[in-house]
Amino acid sequence: MTCVHLFRIRIAAGAALGAAAFGTPAAAADLPLKSPAAKAVYSWTGFYVGAHVGYGDGTLGPGTNPILEQGVVFPPTITGGIGGFQVGYNKEFANRFVLGVEADATFTGPTDPVRRPLGPFNASIDYVGTVRGRAGYSFGTWMPYVTGGFAWGHSQVRVNDGGGNVISEPGQYQTGWTAGAGAEFALSGNWTAKLEYEYIDLSRRRLGLNDFGMPGVSIDPRIHLLKFGLNYQLGDSPWSATPTRTALPESSDWSVHAQTTLLGQGYPSFRAPYSGTNSLPGVGQAQQTWTTTAFLGVRLWEGGEFYFNPETAQGFGLNGTLGLAGFSNGEAQKAGAQYPKIRPQRYYFKQTFGFGGEQEDVPDGPNQIAGKRDIDRLTIVVGRFAVGDFFDGNSYAKDPRADFMNWAMWASAAYDFPADLPGYTRGAVVELNRKDWAVRAGVFQVPNAPNSDVLISNPNNGGAVVEFEGRYSIFDQPGKLRVGVFGNRGNTGNYRQALAIEDANPAFDINGVMAGIRKDNTKYGFYLNGEQQIVTDVGLFGRLSWNDGRNEILSFTDVDRSVSGGLSIKGSRWGRANDTIGIGGAVNGLSSAHRDYLAAGGLGLLIGDGALNYSPERIFETYYAYQVNKNLTLTADYQFITNPAYNADRGPVHIFSGRIHGEF
Repeated sequence: MTCVHLFRIRIAAGAALGAAAFGTPAAAADLPLKSPAAKAVYSWTGFYVGAHVGYGDGTLGPGTNPILEQGVVFPPTITGGIGGFQVGYNKEFANRFVLGVEADATFTGPTDPVRRPLGPFNASIDYVGTVRGRAGYSFGTWMPYVTGGFAWGHSQVRVNDGGGNVISEPGQYQTGWTAGAGAEFALSGNWTAKLEYEYIDLSRRRLGLNDFGMPGVSIDPRIHLLKFGLNYQLGDSPWSATPTRTALPESSDWSVHAQTTLLGQGYPSFRAPYSGTNSLPGVGQAQQTWTTTAFLGVRLWEGGEFYFNPETAQGFGLNGTLGLAGFSNGEAQKAGAQYPKIRPQRYYFKQTFGFGGEQEDVPDGPNQIAGKRDIDRLTIVVGRFAVGDFFDGNSYAKDPRADFMNWAMWASAAYDFPADLPGYTRGAVVELNRKDWAVRAGVFQVPNAPNSDVLISNPNNGGAVVEFEGRYSIFDQPGKLRVGVFGNRGNTGNYRQALAIEDANPAFDINGVMAGIRKDNTKYGFYLNGEQQIVTDVGLFGRLSWNDGRNEILSFTDVDRSVSGGLSIKGSRWGRANDTIGIGGAVNGLSSAHRDYLAAGGLGLLIGDGALNYSPERIFETYYAYQVNKNLTLTADYQFITNPAYNADRGPVHIFSGRIHGEF
């Protein structure tokens, strides 16, 4: 199968991640039909693509020291929360029996850092795949079935040194069999949902560890999976030029969208007379990241909505997302993975209270259900989300999947917004919206330490932000200005205190000193964020942000002062109305205490050269986004970064990027 075919399949399959959000089989059965005839003619015959989420458990065999993966609301297990994709074909016969074949791949959750066992090695299962037959019986719009067939998986052993660092990761493929049962239900349009149990038994294989002075370990996977899936029925001839008619009436109370983004970056060698623990290597390198996200929403009642966004992420930022304060890839997570990992990135309730009067149309879109809403309204959001979903927005520089890629371009870089390693938190947001202005406020959980993946519920710690947004026009051209103030309280160390202790005891390691003095400290600051349309399809944007710079950065990146801005131009003037050119730049800076800490050998979240000849980090970025069609966009991007990580002794760095972004 070609890369293009794989890409197309993944775009379509990404929409189906997380079908658990679509409710129970009983709810599916109660969906209204336009006429009794619709139920009578429903057929399961045809191709389909989809995806699933769920939960798993099992064993890898005795003495394997398995790594436990996060289960979100469930206990961690060898698989934790799971998710993946499927594709298949069914044939329904005149006697209502249905036979089919399905292939799928299932990925495990991220490692639970709190429960990682200590030992000379740890075993894990990275993913499993199956090719199965399905046999079912149609009861019209629902079908119970049994399934079974061939299975395979990839297991891995992480060999640890005495300090808990991974020094090698040998892995192997294992084959076996699978069996299970489930039921599938027609929802609306061409969408169906399924609930499925699957048992996977892979053959025992022994992995030799003689090179590390240890006997081999036998990996013997026995895995139980419970899956909630969502499939899109393509019909019996998906290659036909004539669109397939929907099998059931479409529902106006659902929203299903998806995106997939493959982003590759690389740079040639640059001047680097010395390097430290977190330095960007002077020798050139290339890396890629790949994410696929489903945006699933359901209207619960008048003004009430629930959204669920499961996401698979694979790959690494340059140097494992280390070496630049204004990092070059907005898709790069601090917790990269060799194989796809599944996380429920967003799950939140949204309640809107309208005040009456003038209304506005709400188009169908990601995390947005089509309809109308009052312009004067109060909105409350509670759950898990990214702070940037509701704050610090900008029409021209906000989405690294569509516009600028550098962290200092799509966000106010000095705003240390609360987040876990992928960039999400749990909390609540309240927004009051009027025609010409809005004010919104939020409170959030913070991680339990800098660069931690563990969010804590502690009344003494947390983050808060208040933002005012004003809307106006200059010569009939619309513009917006956002002003935000923020404060975080978390487990961080103070730069001056760490320097004083290290000065009095030169033999101490300053990073060890900093870890030892962490306590509940506060960081506060502000940001200004503006956008202004100049003429149709041409806009300017700019941001200014600042924090007090006394204590460690907790969540985002090593920036205490930042200014950025640029120009966005749509391609209507050269006959490419949906293409975009972006040109912009940013300058990042540090407080004096933060500079001295890095110069003394301190390490930040992303940077630390072991020494520092301080100069502000300067970034230039330009891109061209070429829309192939409404679902696919290709982007070429160039970034020029001087004084990477604020160090005038190193750089400059030339970073070249290519991005493939698909959505529907």
